[in-house]
Amino acid sequence: MKIWTIANQKGGVGKTTTVASLAGAFVKRGQRVLMVDTDPHASLGYYLGIDCEQLPCSLYDLFLGHKSLTVDTVKTHIVPTNVQGLDLMPSTMALATLDRSLGHEEGMGLILKKALKLIEGEYDVVLIDCPPVLGVLMVNALAASEHIIVPVQTEFLAIKGLDRMVKTMLLMGRSKKINYSYTIVPTMYDKRTRAASAALKQLNEDYNEELWQEVIPVDTKFRDASLSHLPASHYAPSSRGVKAYNRLLDDLLAKDLCHVKIS
Repeated sequence: MKIWTIANQKGGVGKTTTVASLAGAFVKRGQRVLMVDTDPHASLGYYLGIDCEQLPCSLYDLFLGHKSLTVDTVKTHIVPTNVQGLDLMPSTMALATLDRSLGHEEGMGLILKKALKLIEGEYDVVLIDCPPVLGVLMVNALAASEHIIVPVQTEFLAIKGLDRMVKTMLLMGRSKKINYSYTIVPTMYDKRTRAASAALKQLNEDYNEELWQEVIPVDTKFRDASLSHLPASHYAPSSRGVKAYNRLLDDLLAKDLCHVKIS
């Protein structure tokens, strides 16, 4: 079971869109996919038409009951979406209280990893959406993951957020003696603007080895897809944005991820 985390310590860079788009692309290829939403804003659920605050269980409840996890209890925290083969472990606003209420407990950074281990036979792929802040939720997402995808909007402030994200992975990797592998994905690229071109040039100069050498373009079909509560791959499969995510997926699958390291 592949487990990829989509993370950046800046909001609005396309994390949720990337999760939904890659999930849809995987499903189109016949894979069973679980999305895990660790962001208290629950954007991934709302993207797919699920009101997470109305559900009986969420990721928050899984954390509360982490001492007695079983295969069956983990499954109760998963809901189907309106796309066959695509499930969601939903978020809730209560997750925002985890650092204060449970963050001090020993082993809190490995709960998600343990939960996913219990259901590894149920899915081919797990994609984890992260909040844009460093805390117990991001630590869990990174600890559970075998590869990290870092979407970066092609503008100056987003690159500064990327710098913080890379430093976070480096610090966590040193403390846990892990070499995190990661791919930086330029998003929301508008070739008509000088700012986007300058940002892409800067990314190539600073992160050439880890940078995906294509871009995810600005595409209104992503917004339309979210309004229709479908991954873009299912709403507009021939759109340029979907084609870009399919090329990204091809490249990610073709990589020898074990050899991509933070230096």
